[in-house]
Amino acid sequence: MQKGIVVKAYNSYYYIQSGSKIVTCNLRGRFKKERFSLIVGDEVTFTSTGPEKGIIEEILSRHSLLRRPMVANIDQVVLTFAAVNPDINPTLVDRFLVIAEFSELEIIICINKIDLADTDVVDNLASRYEQIGYKVLRVAAKDGTGIEQLRAQLHDKITVFAGPSGAGKSTILNAVQPGLALTTGEVSQKIGRGKHTTRFAELLPFEGGGFVVDTPGFSFTEFGDMEETHLMDYFPEISPIAPKCKFNTCVHYKEPQCAVKQAVADGLIHSERYQSYLEILNEIRESKKGY
Repeated sequence: MQKGIVVKAYNSYYYIQSGSKIVTCNLRGRFKKERFSLIVGDEVTFTSTGPEKGIIEEILSRHSLLRRPMVANIDQVVLTFAAVNPDINPTLVDRFLVIAEFSELEIIICINKIDLADTDVVDNLASRYEQIGYKVLRVAAKDGTGIEQLRAQLHDKITVFAGPSGAGKSTILNAVQPGLALTTGEVSQKIGRGKHTTRFAELLPFEGGGFVVDTPGFSFTEFGDMEETHLMDYFPEISPIAPKCKFNTCVHYKEPQCAVKQAVADGLIHSERYQSYLEILNEIRESKKGY
């Protein structure tokens, strides 16, 4: 019996990385009868049925599940934004943070292109999130600034990168592991992954341990699955203050004697963060109207 991790699922075949090799596996019939969903990131045991072929015997328990895209056992998300070109948008940062909190992932904020930006502007924005408790990395992928620090955070973990287009996620990944894009293109010919045509999540291995999730079209900014009464839980600076509100049904919008609104007025909660909260709250409410 051998152990490995599902790095890709395609046409009812599962590609298992076990050590330095990739083994193409099928599922035992009993799993199909149980309708168990085996997804990228799942850890499994398998037996060999031939050279680089096998059959999956057991699916090990998951410690996390990202629903969009569906990936198991994610350890952390690196939310990646450009400091300039395009200019960083705090509202967009907040939206990504809420989805990551909702998915119960460890979060790293990565600000790229700091070599092109005003240092004070970057530091002011970074400190806003550092004061809340988030880890913020300042990176310039083109000249290597901050890349070693980022690489250390990725070691032996399964990481998903998310962020708006133009943030430089691909440039960062190639700085972390030179030639990563070329390497993944070569490896993936074997498992049916055409260049720029990926439609499914895939794990790409880092040298020395760990994986990055390759997720094309990953928007990461939808709130339809959330309930308005839980939104405060995804703002780490709001959730501890919320119990001090006069009414336990308070969602910190128009209710009287709201401790959260008072904290905003007192400068304990950043006003732009509170505005992001209200915008997302209204989006959640609008999404429920059709039901």
